Amino acid sequence: MTLAVVADGMGGHAGGVIAARQVIHTARNNLEGFSARSESARGLLESSINEAHMLIKTSRFINEKDPHSTVVMLLLQPGRASWAHCGDSRIYHFRGESLVFRSTDHSYVGQLVVQGRITPEQALVHPNRNILLTSLGGAEAPQIAFGEADGLQAGDTFLLCSDGLWAYFSDQELGWVINGSTSAREASELLIGRARALGSGDGDNISIAILKLLEAPLA
Repeated sequence: MTLAVVADGMGGHAGGVIAARQVIHTARNNLEGFSARSESARGLLESSINEAHMLIKTSRFINEKDPHSTVVMLLLQPGRASWAHCGDSRIYHFRGESLVFRSTDHSYVGQLVVQGRITPEQALVHPNRNILLTSLGGAEAPQIAFGEADGLQAGDTFLLCSDGLWAYFSDQELGWVINGSTSAREASELLIGRARALGSGDGDNISIAILKLLEAPLA
C-alpha cells in the first residue's frame, strides 16, 4: 500500500509552507493508523483532507499568517487506485502514453472549461486563471473530488503535480515524457527542467510525484 500526496501551499511564502507541511503531516499520521480491513480508502483520503483543513485554519490564529493549500492524494492498494483532490493540483493516469484520466480543476477557469465557454488552451492564459473555487484553510469546508480505478496494468503511471508544472504541458506532452522515460525519477527531472526553462525563472513552485506500476498488481 502506497500513499502519494502533493500539496501546493498559498498565503505568502511562510503561510504556504505552513499549510503544505500540515497537509503532508496529517496524511502521514492518518496512513500510519489506517486499516484496510476495517476502513475505506475514501475514508482515509477524506478524513486526511478535512483534518488538514481544520488544522490549517487553526494555524492562522497561532502564526498570524493566511495559509491555504491545494491537495491531491493517491492511495495505491492491490488491484486498485483511489484518489482525491481539492483545488488545482492535478492527478493524471496514463497507460503508456495514452491519458486514461485527468482531474478537473476547482478553479474559475476550470469551471469555464467544463461549461464549454473557453478551451483548455485559453484557460492557460486567462487573466483569472489563478482564482480557486476551493482550497484547504479557507472559510468554507473544502470541496473534495474523489475517483478510483480498478484493473490496473503493468506500465500504468500516475502523475500528481501542482500548477507550476502542468501549466507548461499538454496532456499529450506529459504522456510522451512519462512513457519515454526509463524511470519515474528521469521523467520528473525532465519535466521539472523543461518547466523551469519555459518559465524563464519566473514560474510557480513545482511539486510533483510520479508512481509507475512495474508489475500488474494482484487483485
